[in-house]
Amino acid sequence: MSKPARPESIEDLMKVCEKEEVEFVDIKFVDPLGDWRNVTLTRDYFTPEACAQGIAFDGSSIPAFQEIVESDLILEVVPDSAFMDPFCERPTLSVIAEVKDPLGEGDREYDHNPRYIARKAVAYMQKEGIADTMYCGPEVEFFIFDDVRFGGDGNYQMYEVDSDEGWWNSERSDPEGNHGNRSAHQGGYFRMLPLDSYKPLRDDMVAAMQEAGIVVERHHHEVGGTGQAEINVRYQDMVKQADQVMLYKYIVKNVAAAYGRTATFMPKPIFQENGSGMHVHQSLWKDGQPLFYDKDGYAGLSQMALWYIGGLLKHANAVLAIGAPGTNSYRRLTPGYEAPVVRAFSRRNRSAAIRIPVYHAENPAAKRLEFRSGDPLANPYLFFPAMLMAGLDGIKNKIEPGDPHDHNLFNLSEEERSKVKFVPSSLDEAINALEADHDFLTAGGVFSEDFIKTYISYKREKEIDAVRLRPHPHEFSLYYNS
Repeated sequence: MSKPARPESIEDLMKVCEKEEVEFVDIKFVDPLGDWRNVTLTRDYFTPEACAQGIAFDGSSIPAFQEIVESDLILEVVPDSAFMDPFCERPTLSVIAEVKDPLGEGDREYDHNPRYIARKAVAYMQKEGIADTMYCGPEVEFFIFDDVRFGGDGNYQMYEVDSDEGWWNSERSDPEGNHGNRSAHQGGYFRMLPLDSYKPLRDDMVAAMQEAGIVVERHHHEVGGTGQAEINVRYQDMVKQADQVMLYKYIVKNVAAAYGRTATFMPKPIFQENGSGMHVHQSLWKDGQPLFYDKDGYAGLSQMALWYIGGLLKHANAVLAIGAPGTNSYRRLTPGYEAPVVRAFSRRNRSAAIRIPVYHAENPAAKRLEFRSGDPLANPYLFFPAMLMAGLDGIKNKIEPGDPHDHNLFNLSEEERSKVKFVPSSLDEAINALEADHDFLTAGGVFSEDFIKTYISYKREKEIDAVRLRPHPHEFSLYYNS
């Protein structure tokens, strides 16, 4: 696999195609739900003229984009996102594109394009003079399985996942012998070979990420004893990091497939097992200087950082309609299983929604906060700017975050529970919060009212109602013979 090129222009892209003897060019863009979409161009068609005109597609076939009567949209490639795709048999250049409106004025920007929303959030932050850079460092967790089956119709609903690491396989009869190398239930954290049987697979995932230009710091087995994993990438500016999260997920899924396995970013695929989160470390900088550090502040935080936290906590429920965007997200966001369900902040404390890491505490550049309640179903081009806009609202309006909670929020008395606020317990609740509280998102025209309305409508009709109206398999255990 070739090292990634970082071309600065369409002309540079053409040179990469010649150098790498490219036969096909994959054009990728993200839809509002956070899925990468792709169209493959022949090398002969991928010309400077075609790039200038834009690559046409049907926007009405993409959820939360266009109506059928105004379906035409185009793609404009982002040259410096290019990499040689390691999963294609023939030499294929892959490049991210911006979704544009061919009838739009000037730069033809399209308000429902998630990457445009992310760019607008950065521009708004800069225009307000608060900061010029938001750095993000997401911790993306996922599960690896050996087999998955799911389906349903009017008369049945079912799913089943399996992993050789699953504790339920400890009694399994195996022609080659059952060697018993499995972690206990919720006992997978930092396990090593042979219990961490997926380490070679993760090694290859990391190698592919590095070849594609992602800076990886480390990887390990997570708490879930059934193939839960985490690969940590270095912090980047917000838009670039969103690009990398999409590439990260693409690589994880394709390397797993090459091993004859499957990977999922579904937050809670296993009952009574820890779910997968996407904890996002974040900080603001200006003129090359960190803005969140004050050696005399609580946990080394500046007043600006505290106001940012205040805004994020105030708007957390609305933010989670974007950052925990599935009905399954709230199977994870429930007390227990290390889920950060309390809207509070604290240093070191992983039971709070916002944690202040104390690693390298005296280093101003390392001072940051970690929002822990989101998950990897989130579209990073929407989740990152939603957090930023909430934080900027806190800074502009000097919203205090209240007192820190340095005790274990997983073990609260009834009296203590009555004094704290919780994140939503369902997607329905989160979507209602977004509907009631989104002025902070529309500030500066970052999120449009139309996009938010479309997003809310899609979630209610296509996801919330789709799950609510179906009988749940466990309901038969509860009610069938009553």
